[in-house]
Order: sequence, then structure tokens, then C-alpha cells
Amino acid sequence: MTDITMGQYYPADSFLHRLDPRMKIALSIFSMVTIFLCNSFPALGLMAAFTLLVCALSRVPAKTIIKGIKPIIFIVIFTALLNLFYGSGEPIIKWWIFKITENGIYTAIVVSVRIICLVLFGTMLTYTTTPTALTDAIEALLKPLKLLHVDVHSFAMIMTIALRFIPTLLEEVDKIMAAQKSRGADMENGSIIKRIKAVVPVIIPLFVSSFRRANELAYAMECRCYRGGDGRTKMNVMTLKSRDYAVMAVVLIYIATIIGFRFVFKSVM
Repeated sequence: MTDITMGQYYPADSFLHRLDPRMKIALSIFSMVTIFLCNSFPALGLMAAFTLLVCALSRVPAKTIIKGIKPIIFIVIFTALLNLFYGSGEPIIKWWIFKITENGIYTAIVVSVRIICLVLFGTMLTYTTTPTALTDAIEALLKPLKLLHVDVHSFAMIMTIALRFIPTLLEEVDKIMAAQKSRGADMENGSIIKRIKAVVPVIIPLFVSSFRRANELAYAMECRCYRGGDGRTKMNVMTLKSRDYAVMAVVLIYIATIIGFRFVFKSVM
């Protein structure tokens, strides 16, 4: 549980930390969409190199980045095995109902790299952007929805609080499980049904703790005279600088190159 770092901010003085949060969110979304356009090994290599470059520019330690990837390793392996054994074409290895084909191997590699890069882009965004800056950026990007009478500020606040509370709730789960184990609860042995039943004593205290934290947060916001986004000003006004436009140009060139690879190189999937 403590290995999940989604929603956490890593303080550092890096190039990515100094970028405008609006630009980071927009470019992260475009980069994530581009991941699904990679269907050849040259495109896959370029995507992996670009992802590693982003990780290097963030100055987040490799140990912290790997720690954030560990929880999805099971999903990556499971997805790779599904694509490995259910690929089309002539089988290279066949055993019972399982077969491994050349297309299955290529698809498993592409899908695995896609998932890892997708998670890395998302974690880099939260690692390099404070919750306050993230809220302001989301609110600024969704400002056109105000024409449809959507409370953009509250929506952005809810999204940021939900993202920020993920590591907090995971830490709470870890504490509750340790407390239950100290009372003799066995959550690691037995059949699946017994393990599911053992989770019930964790879920109920977690719900109680979540509601208590939500009530404390609401009370703290009321004590600070928080009344929504109407009439509120920003302590730090976001402005786009030359480095933001430079990064935008580099990312657009990267996206154009990935799209071009689809027409130049043969798909392996």
C-alpha cells in the first residue's frame, strides 16, 4: 500500500517543476493520447526515450519512480500474458489450448510499454505539480464550461482533493490492517472467500475514517471562510513564459513524428 505514490507531490527544483501547470496538464493529456498511436517498434522506442527524458528532467529519484510503478507490475504482466497467448498467426510454441505467436509476442511488448509510459506520464504530472497549482490549472482549462453554468471551481477542487487523498487513504488502510493483524486477524492465508471476509473489518473502519477526515476538512475550510470560487483571487497568477512555448513546440514535434511513423513503418500489432 505504501508503494502507491499516485497523487503525491515531490518537491524539487527542476525544469518541469517550473513549467506552467496548465501547459503541463494539456501536454500530458496529448502525450498520453499519442501513446495509443504507437504501433511500431521505432515509434515505441521514441515514446520510451521521450518518457525517460521527462523523468530525467523532473529530477525525481529513480527509486521513487520505480516505487510508483511497482503496484501496476501485476497488471502489466497479466495484460502481457493475455496478448502473448491470444495472438493471431502461426504458432511458434503450442501447448494444449495455449499458443505463442510472433504477433502475440510483439503485441505483448507494445502493450506493456504503453501501460508503463502511460502511468509514468500521470505520475510525473502529480510529482511536479503542487495540489494548489493543479487545482488552479484545472479550473483555468475548464473555464469555458462556465458558459454552461458549470461550477468549474468546485469541480476542480473536488478532483484535486480526491487525488490528494489517495495516498492518505492508502496509509490509513495500512494502519487498519496492521491493527487488525495485531488482534489476530489472518488476511494472508486461507481460501479466497476467507480472504474476502477478512477484508470486511478493514472496509468499515476505512469508511468511518474517510467520513471523519472529510468532515474535518470541511470544518477547516469553513473556519478559513471558504465560500467557493466566486470573487476569489489567486495568490500566484499563472503566466505562460518562453520555456512553456519551447516545451510545447518540442512536444508537438514529438507528436507529429509519432503520427508520421504510422505511415512510414509497418504495424506490429
